[in-house]
Amino acid sequence: MSEQQSSPGQPGADERPRLEPRPLHRPAVDPAQSAVFSRPTGVDSAFDPHRPETPGNGIHLATPPPEALTKAFGRPEGSPELLQRPPGDQPADPRPEPDPVLWSANGQPEGAAWRDPAAGAVLGPPATAVSERPVDTGPRITGPGPRLSLRELAFGKRLTPAALLGLVGFVLVVSLVGGVIGRLTAEGANPLNDPDITLAEVAPGKEREPGSLASLAKKVLPSVVSIEVRLGDSGGLGSGVVIDGKGYVITNNHVVEMAANAQNAKVEVVFHDSQRAPARIVGRDPKNDLAVLKVEVSNLTVAQIGKSGDLQVGDKVIAIGNPLGLAGSVSEGIVSAVNRPFRIEDVVFNAVQTDAAINQGNSGGALVDSTGALIGINTAIVSRSGGSVGLGFAIPIDDAKGIAEALIRSGVVKHPDIGLNLKSVMNATVSGAQVQNVVQNGSAAAAGIQEGDVILKLGERTVKNADELLVAVQQHKIGETVPVLLARQGRQLTLNVTLKSD
Repeated sequence: MSEQQSSPGQPGADERPRLEPRPLHRPAVDPAQSAVFSRPTGVDSAFDPHRPETPGNGIHLATPPPEALTKAFGRPEGSPELLQRPPGDQPADPRPEPDPVLWSANGQPEGAAWRDPAAGAVLGPPATAVSERPVDTGPRITGPGPRLSLRELAFGKRLTPAALLGLVGFVLVVSLVGGVIGRLTAEGANPLNDPDITLAEVAPGKEREPGSLASLAKKVLPSVVSIEVRLGDSGGLGSGVVIDGKGYVITNNHVVEMAANAQNAKVEVVFHDSQRAPARIVGRDPKNDLAVLKVEVSNLTVAQIGKSGDLQVGDKVIAIGNPLGLAGSVSEGIVSAVNRPFRIEDVVFNAVQTDAAINQGNSGGALVDSTGALIGINTAIVSRSGGSVGLGFAIPIDDAKGIAEALIRSGVVKHPDIGLNLKSVMNATVSGAQVQNVVQNGSAAAAGIQEGDVILKLGERTVKNADELLVAVQQHKIGETVPVLLARQGRQLTLNVTLKSD
């Protein structure tokens, strides 16, 4: 069985019949128009393919030479015109002829060439008419011109001097009246102020009873001095008290300690009247924190020496010195305690405790009683902040006096020594100073005191700790025999100790 084929124009068994496109409507062409506008015979495209100018035929047209273009489009030779018009063509807005009244026959009146619209621009003097009358220009001013007066500047010479003076007078009168009115208005508006007030003064002066704080301060202040120590870039401040008319001043050792072994150090004393004088160190007692200076000044006010052994708790005292560099400061307080053992590093002394304000710089100053007598040398404070909190300590004058006399006489001072190393102990049955070590050939070794003994009393003073024993020893003299009560192996015994020098 052969395969049946169909042509594209005939639909096969499985193909659907296709619709033909709608025929175009082409109106009939007018033969007359066709003869005019149709292509020539034998030309079926927009351009004749046989023309030599047709692209692709290998023929190119040459550019016309410049001479031809210049001749065709350039200006005639010698013509100054920039634009040309066709021959016979007239401008759209021809320029009107000049007014024959203003111009002469040749188109240019005499002396009026600048009015000719066709005249060229020429730089020259202004075309003004020459005046028949000569103008006097006057002398030329080569320097600065005259200055304007106030009247010319303000009113341009339109106000006479008399009128100007009258105007100034009127302004002054108005200002005066306005000031008076303003003052009266201000005083009436603010009745709280009175510019004429004067406060009355009390005629009688203040009466101060003998023994008052003011009278005591006036009495003691001239005998208290400020001490300045300089060593290179460092230095220190302190206080001192004049104790002898020959120029001897007592102070603390720690005030002048930095200058003791330095050759270039300077110690200067400043008196109450601001007079200054150099000072020399007479002697020092580091064990009791005291020192004596000497100044070459006459007519000194000397402090009155009192007796610290007569002090009682509650007695009024006054501290005078140079706290924080403020010379001549006075503070009042009471005696808080007496015979108070106080330790500063390796220094232990029997102190007078007071609540009078003592600050840095008060060291070496005076502590006086209610009569103005010197009863102590201000030495230290106890404060976590470094300021006064009512815990001040002074060396009793009874101890300081003997030390100062020894320093003035010989420059050195000797102290009684018991020859023991101690520590404080306390338990339920006993408290005192326990012997840690007995110094060989010392006072205690000669008396039979042994290691481990607990000292309870020395002389008339009860001992509760090691510091109290040390200050109790200092209350006696070298070579003096003192009874010592101690506890040994649960029993008490008394030994006599003869104090030796340290």
